[in-house]
Order: sequence, then structure tokens, then C-alpha cells
Amino acid sequence: MKVMSDPRRLEQQVALVTGGAAGLGLAIARRFVAEGAQVVISDIQRECGVEVARQDGLHFIEQNVCDEAGWPRVIEEIDRRFGRLTILVNNAGIVGPTQQVDPENTLLVDWRRTFAVNVEGTFLGCRSAIPAMRSAGGGSIINISSVAALLATPDAAAYGASKAAVRQLTKSVAQYCAERKLNIRCNSLHPGMVRTELWESLAREQARLRNMSVEEMVREDQARVPLGDFTLPADVAAAAAFLASADSRHMTGAKLVVDGGLKYCDTYQAPKP
Repeated sequence: MKVMSDPRRLEQQVALVTGGAAGLGLAIARRFVAEGAQVVISDIQRECGVEVARQDGLHFIEQNVCDEAGWPRVIEEIDRRFGRLTILVNNAGIVGPTQQVDPENTLLVDWRRTFAVNVEGTFLGCRSAIPAMRSAGGGSIINISSVAALLATPDAAAYGASKAAVRQLTKSVAQYCAERKLNIRCNSLHPGMVRTELWESLAREQARLRNMSVEEMVREDQARVPLGDFTLPADVAAAAAFLASADSRHMTGAKLVVDGGLKYCDTYQAPKP
């Protein structure tokens, strides 16, 4: 499927996409470039980040989003290279372990690790971006949450709770910026089941634990989506480009769901180990 984009929509914009070396982050970064933005990706995967940046016309900064002290360095480097930051996509996140993930058996160490990356990393990104975007005259913050934030997640307790926290944080940041007339919008993006490299690796592990083939796992997960197919990285990237652009100029504090209809279910049915 050919991706349709407006090469002028993000001209003059400077974007940072965390966790941008692979998966959703890379798809979003590529879409932003296609629409005219200067794009910085950050990631803990240095070798991968350097290589994809070279191939795709991106700029790479090594970053652990949980490291509070590292955020000023990232913002300063972007300012030095481009003079401003106008778009932030808080994409870096983890799913966590595939076993002992229900409310009765989740280990505290796994809970804390999931919240450190998914919630604290997003908070630090928002906190760092606000003064940078104020100096630039405004901007757009996009927090990658999940459809799991909107549904019960008994088989992924920490993950669902962390993504719900991202949703609440988004609303608070949006109202804070709006009340102070900072011209900074903040919205959350909620993908469904996306077939990224991470999903593929989880599917292989879960298929092994459940003594079934990967193909069976794929068919089972696909059948859970009301529209009948997985969300594509390109679907999420298109939504992110919309939220980053002036086309969404009057949206802040909103949740944009791209999930093929999973939100109409009562429970996010994570595959059981």
C-alpha cells in the first residue's frame, strides 16, 4: 500500500521521536521526514539507531528515557543542531515479561520497571519539552499510549495500568499548557495490535509457551480485531503525523485510537502463556 503524505505539512518542524530506532517509532520518524520535518530519533539501541538514521535521513541521539539527567543533554543537542524543538513523540516503551503478569502474580520489580519506562520516561519527556517548545513559540506533544489503556488488561496488568497513566498524564499536560496559553498541544495515540518486530518476538515466545505454531497465534490474534486485521505501523504513523500537524490545531488532551475496533471490546485479551 502506497503511503500518501503531504510533503509540505511538517515543513519547518523539528521532531524528536523516542524509541525511534525500530518498530512504531521508526515508522513515525519516516512519515515525519516524508512530510518535511527534521527528525531526531533517540534510543538505547545505538548501533541500530546510527544505521537507520544514516539510511533514512534522520539524526540519532543515544538515550535512556528513564535517565532524568540525560534529558537536558538531548534537548540541548537538538537546540544546538536545529535551534528549536516543535514536536515530541514519547514513543519509547516496553511490554514487560510474558509470564507472571496478572494482578495476582505480577512481581513488583517488573511493575516498577514497566512504569519507569512507560510512565516516568513519558513524564520526563513532557517536562523537558514544555520549556523548549515555549521558547520555540509552541509545539505538539504526542504520547504513545495503547488501546490497553482503555480496556481491562488482566493478562498484562502492569502494561495496561502504565498506558492508562500515560493517558491521564496527557490530559493534565494538555490542560496545563492550554491554561497558560503556551500554544503547546498534548494528545495521546492509542494503537491496537501492531505487527512490529517486538510483536513478532512476543508471538514466537507465547506460541512456544502455549505449544502452538506462530501461524496459529497470528490467526488467533487477528480474529480478535473487529475489522479483521492487525494495525499497521503505517496506520499509527499517519495518525501521529496528523497530531503533529496544523490539521489538528484545535485538538489537545484528546485520545486518538487506531486499533481496528478493539476499543469496542470489554477486555484487551493478551495471549495467555
